[in-house]
Amino acid sequence: MTSVHHQHAPGYRAIRWNMDWVTRPLFGLALAAVAIGVLFSAPPFFAALVVAISIAAAWEWHRMVSKGRLYHFEAAVNAVSIALAVTSMLVTRQIWIPLIVLAAGAGVAWKLAQGRHIHPVWQAIGILYLGLPALALVALRAFEPRGAMVIVGMFLIVWATDSGALIFGNLIGGPRMAPVLSPSKTWAGTIGGSVTAALIFAAFIWFLGGSAWQAGLFGLLFSVTAHAGDLFESFVKRRFGIKDSGAMIPGHGGVLDRMDSTLAAALAMALLVFLAGFNPLFGVAA
Repeated sequence: MTSVHHQHAPGYRAIRWNMDWVTRPLFGLALAAVAIGVLFSAPPFFAALVVAISIAAAWEWHRMVSKGRLYHFEAAVNAVSIALAVTSMLVTRQIWIPLIVLAAGAGVAWKLAQGRHIHPVWQAIGILYLGLPALALVALRAFEPRGAMVIVGMFLIVWATDSGALIFGNLIGGPRMAPVLSPSKTWAGTIGGSVTAALIFAAFIWFLGGSAWQAGLFGLLFSVTAHAGDLFESFVKRRFGIKDSGAMIPGHGGVLDRMDSTLAAALAMALLVFLAGFNPLFGVAA
């Protein structure tokens, strides 16, 4: 039987002090500072950071979808595939070679996992799930003239969405958005996260001299990608009966738990910029 208690989150009445109040923002700010600092260095350094984070996430992904069974071969294939794909894109400045590398890696992972009967489809999906956003981030930084600022804006939308959802969801509670996929997510948190993203991104573009209202509308709409990325990882964790993808980052869980929204947002942003010719800086002077 479904009860009102299960359909609604309790809100501020259920808030209790715990160390996540300290560790989550502290490590979140530290990670953000590192990401922004490396972002404005040379593109190969940013690419190296993206690859390193993707490899850490790959080990979490393959452990998660293997349910603790042997997963090291598939994780190693993922790591090598992402490193080769990113390197080949930087060297050749082409996208088809990296895509072939990722497709080949997914095929190898599928074949390895099939032989041991450990979810071959999910093992193959992991290479594309992590590899395509890695290519998207590196391409934005290396090949888009104002790529660093585009990525900063995207980061702000994602971080504002996640933070706003956490704050408003905990304070307001109320109806859960997708209890089957992610029981902790509420409509209040989802809407609050999107509104927060709109305000933060509008302020960012206004500060740079662009159109604040256009940026606000874009931030509101683009925040959907962050929500979608979060929901997808929540679905996978529930599918395999896991609460956190890992415990590498205090207050945040694993690398995947920290990067799930960014993975979807990075891919969406790259498609908008490179395929649609969209300018997400809304009149900011070069």
